[in-house]
Amino acid sequence: MRTEPFAEDELSFDAFLGGRLQIAQPKTGYRAGVDPVLLAASVPARAGQTLLDLGCGSGIAALCVMARVPGVMAAGLEVQPAYATLARRNSATNGLALDVTEGDIADMPATLRARQFDHVIANPPYFDRLHSTAAEDAGRERAMGEALPLADWVRAAARRTLSGGTVTFIQRAERLPDLLTPMAAHLGSIEVLPLIPRRGRAARLILVRGRKGGRAAPRLHDGWLLHAGENHGQDGEDYTAATSDVLRNAAALPFPA
Repeated sequence: MRTEPFAEDELSFDAFLGGRLQIAQPKTGYRAGVDPVLLAASVPARAGQTLLDLGCGSGIAALCVMARVPGVMAAGLEVQPAYATLARRNSATNGLALDVTEGDIADMPATLRARQFDHVIANPPYFDRLHSTAAEDAGRERAMGEALPLADWVRAAARRTLSGGTVTFIQRAERLPDLLTPMAAHLGSIEVLPLIPRRGRAARLILVRGRKGGRAAPRLHDGWLLHAGENHGQDGEDYTAATSDVLRNAAALPFPA
């Protein structure tokens, strides 16, 4: 748990969405990559709707949604005070009014318990520490090592979602069973979109969406291809054109119709 604010020399300042966002994040500790950007791009938000990012970190996922869809009103919940401070800073730097609350999903602050949202997103810790090694940095470990079961994340997300609204998670593919069971209990119309690193390779990450009150049958979609070519055979990035459009031009990453 990182409580003390980061000093300036502990931070890097990174461009996201082709420079549309300038994000301060720690040089060591939890650093966002493409995962929260892909999560944000998948949210079917419209202007005037509301969004909650559970475990918002430095605010990247919520801010990416707000940058892509002007008029979305977003809130974030973050347990680590240092990262919550960064999220507020990044909100102000980019002129986007992200409402950040410090608190734990397991004991959600009353200000958020009183609200519901059109969309709830989460990029929860990926690793079950019963089967993996903890990170040395305390802030990174809190972000990456599971302290709260995924079922509790799903339950909290569903409670904060309006009828007809969506809950979307990004998670490692091997954790899919841990998501599906609680999502089936609290949500409907569940959809799974594998994120394929390269053609012919197994998905490492998945996007999983459910709808509050949804009645459609579960759907397993064809995967979204992240990289072109069978191998990384060039200097620099080799994202597919569609993925590059998401990462650089704030394009949507829609689930197949």
